[in-house]
Amino acid sequence: MVYIIGYFFIIGLVIGSFANVVGLRVPKGKSIAAPRSACPYCQHQLKWYELIPVFSYLFQGGKCKACKATISPLYPIMELLSGLLFAFAAYINMFQLELLVSLTFITMLLIITVSDLAYMLIPNKVVFFFFVLFIIERTFVPLQPWYDSMLGAVVAFLLLLLIALVSRGGMGGGDIKLFAVIGYALGMKLAILAFFFSAFLGAVVGLIGMALGLVKRKKPIPFGPFISVGSLLAYFFGEELLTWYISFLI
Repeated sequence: MVYIIGYFFIIGLVIGSFANVVGLRVPKGKSIAAPRSACPYCQHQLKWYELIPVFSYLFQGGKCKACKATISPLYPIMELLSGLLFAFAAYINMFQLELLVSLTFITMLLIITVSDLAYMLIPNKVVFFFFVLFIIERTFVPLQPWYDSMLGAVVAFLLLLLIALVSRGGMGGGDIKLFAVIGYALGMKLAILAFFFSAFLGAVVGLIGMALGLVKRKKPIPFGPFISVGSLLAYFFGEELLTWYISFLI
């Protein structure tokens, strides 16, 4: 079992590196296949040993080998986070088809996080691509009841749309479409819980940021990372948290 989890950790590192590429290139309309990865400062094309997830960053001291410019820590952070999430998903859903859904879900949220942090943009291409994937996957690994995916997508979309209308632009169109996809993957109950977690985390971080002078009032901040964290919490722990909450009320 340990070897299997380790295997998925390594796969996660690689997928995390790929998520960085997709999240940084797709919003700019660039191909994810070519050209080869290069230093954004001196355009030095990276060799294979400079592309090893996490380790290349550590061995090079966080700097480009050619020009010595500082490499963004976002790269190794996302790679390591991806590895840990893949390993955790394998531990939770080992030998179940649901593992495929969880790995797809993690990959989508990693790409969204990178893109939103870099450009404050959630690309339609990414959202639609994963929507199609979840339609296929939930056909073979359906929620119970089977219509919960469609119900979750509709409710999540309408909830975010209503908030956007009431707040007059406080919620971006990318966030609305992304939550529809999340709703399809998680179902209505967990999608609503994911939104609650996302909004709570966003509010707390925003208030702390303003108190520390890191965030200016009325200045937009990327909501995608909070959606990602909230959605992962709901996906992996939502059912247990809801069960605990209901038993606490009773």
